[in-house]
Amino acid sequence: FQMGRDGCPAVCMSHTAAREYCRWLSAKTGHFHRLPTEAEWEYACRAGSTAAWSFGDDPERLGEFAWFAGNSARVLDRGQPPVPAYHPVGGKEPNAWGLCDLHGNVAEWVADAYLVDAYAVAQGAAPRVAPYFAPGRDAGGRPVRFPHVARGGSFRDDAAALRSAARAASAPEWNERDPQIPKSWWYLTDGQHVGFRVVRPYREPSAAERKPFEEP
Repeated sequence: FQMGRDGCPAVCMSHTAAREYCRWLSAKTGHFHRLPTEAEWEYACRAGSTAAWSFGDDPERLGEFAWFAGNSARVLDRGQPPVPAYHPVGGKEPNAWGLCDLHGNVAEWVADAYLVDAYAVAQGAAPRVAPYFAPGRDAGGRPVRFPHVARGGSFRDDAAALRSAARAASAPEWNERDPQIPKSWWYLTDGQHVGFRVVRPYREPSAAERKPFEEP
């Protein structure tokens, strides 16, 4: 889709592909890299804020910090009308911790499987009924592909979907137009709105700490 170039976010990669990129980067650099957990992502997005967005509760200010459905339209093909689209990274104001694009532009994969009651589980008010990082395995023992969590909202979403607490669950429809049988585990034909952000832990983790992020 001619994306992921010239300073623009890389998109259309499946959760599996994002994890494998982190595995490659770890081997390449000698330092462990991974997707953030959902809790880590929200902590970084909020940057100390308890408001709807990192900058406060006024949606009229969202355009200062994010590309979203209200301001992202641009001409992608000459002679065609503007359509909602991705933009180069770092083009909007950062949050209080200097991080850009946590709201909007493209949504970002986190390590976690999507649990409807994730907040209750995290607080111990509901039992954990599935592995933290994977939705489970199919009858053949392969990881179930969906749903995983994408955070932050995207260029095609409205303001509510960009809130610091907003959560999106991936779905098979994100790969609906893939003509392959079976459909690819590596890219998402309809995932042009999702990318990912890489974390390098301050302290190099042990093998046991790395394992949940490295397993398929």
